[in-house]
Amino acid sequence: MNFENILVEQANALATITINRPKKLNALNKATIEELHNAFKILEEDTTVKVIIIIGSGEKAFVAGADISEFAHFSVKEGGMLAKKGQEILFDFVENLSTPVIAAINGFALGGGLELAMACHFRLASDNAKMGLPEVSLGVIPGYGGTQRLPQLVGKGKAMELIMTAGMISAEEAKEAGLVNHVTSQEELLPLAEKIASKIMRNSSVAISAAIKSVNDNFKDGVNGFESEITEFGNCFGTEDFKEGTTAFLEKRKPEFPGK
Repeated sequence: MNFENILVEQANALATITINRPKKLNALNKATIEELHNAFKILEEDTTVKVIIIIGSGEKAFVAGADISEFAHFSVKEGGMLAKKGQEILFDFVENLSTPVIAAINGFALGGGLELAMACHFRLASDNAKMGLPEVSLGVIPGYGGTQRLPQLVGKGKAMELIMTAGMISAEEAKEAGLVNHVTSQEELLPLAEKIASKIMRNSSVAISAAIKSVNDNFKDGVNGFESEITEFGNCFGTEDFKEGTTAFLEKRKPEFPGK
């Protein structure tokens, strides 16, 4: 896969996407959003890929925000379309992937950068990371799902404070608030992500996909998450992974899941 703004590496069942715009602190412009969509789509369709890690290039930023110069002149209609298309092709797209996506936040994750990290299935951060949604300081609000996902992760009150003050929080504060799962050094961030990914890859990719859908459905309007869980639980009984997992358990050996 050849892209201008991102790098994609694959080692066995693990794929790593690096947002590679270091001079712009990896800011999300239209082209980068399109490339990320295409990369995630290709990796999702590759059945050999079991986990995806996304990280920013360099040591300063995961993604320092959106490229403001691209939309500073937009009209009301254009602004609405910007948010709608972005959510559809990247942020909602990532959240609903059946392949687990880990965000490795290696520096600033602001605005669209934090929104991208929140769309991932969970987050790790280096101890130098800073996170925030500063959009109201520009006279606008988060438009890539920030007003929805941040309250889900940290609670309504904390989300309101972060959004209204346009402030940044440290990695440790983010961990305390439940925004990130782990904090480690810059040097150990990617190895930690890879270690967690290796644990995920030992398990049934079919079951993990079902679990992602069930968890996500709990946060969707008009969808009963408990009903989704019942359906997905039942569907698992018809998979080869279920047969292998239960057989391996009864035979007291490690399972070798076919991913079907």
